Amino acid sequence: MSGGQESWALGLYKRSVLKQQKFAAISGLLEPTTGKRCLDIGADNGVISLLLRQGGGDWASADLAPEAVESIRSLVGGQVERIGGGPLPFADNEFDCVVVVDFLEHIPDDQGFAAELGRVLRPGGQLIVNVPRQPRWSLVWPLRHAIGLTDQWHGHLRPGYRREGLAALLEPWFEPIKAGTYCKTFSELLDTALNFGYVIKKRGSGGQTSTAKGTVVTQADWQAGGKGLVDAAYPVMKTWVWLDKLLPFFRGYRLIVSARRRG
Repeated sequence: MSGGQESWALGLYKRSVLKQQKFAAISGLLEPTTGKRCLDIGADNGVISLLLRQGGGDWASADLAPEAVESIRSLVGGQVERIGGGPLPFADNEFDCVVVVDFLEHIPDDQGFAAELGRVLRPGGQLIVNVPRQPRWSLVWPLRHAIGLTDQWHGHLRPGYRREGLAALLEPWFEPIKAGTYCKTFSELLDTALNFGYVIKKRGSGGQTSTAKGTVVTQADWQAGGKGLVDAAYPVMKTWVWLDKLLPFFRGYRLIVSARRRG
């Protein structure tokens, strides 16, 4: 990995309040990884993969869309696999820790995939799963759908999970330890605006507006004007997301769970 590739990824992270929220939620649950064999799945364009590796450990990565796999590989090198939600290309009990980021909602057989996670994770190992939370009602989702940012556009085969449903999905193999939510209404509105802006920009240039993983911002996007726009808008975005603090009794639109491999 070259310094230029790493610098664009870290530059994007430092200007993305949403990615900062996601990594803070993951790292807040993640146990020390130094000296461990670890796997991250679904880490989008590789920024999360890169940051996870900074905590130590021997990491492998995997994702669904070829664009995402290519972007992750360009950032972290090493073992980066393309997977489709079926059998994982890893040995039984290979990993001490597995982090799954925005992936279960994209695959047909999430229960079968949970069994695969149980197979590759050693007994006592840690699993972290990050998914969209399916709210009982929403102020934002009707707007998203009205402007074309549907589940289908995001590559979602299901709209999300509730805490009890995700726990039941993992129950045969994992014992839940802790769960929480993040990304409240103002953050979700910002995510909607950013995705819609990305679609408009891609349509204007004749580019692909979505992948099997929704939007995947690459180094090419960053160098083609994305950096300047994000730099200019970052102070406003940071202030906007701060408004989530005014909603103390609202749960976030993202659900994250830490669990322990049974037996």
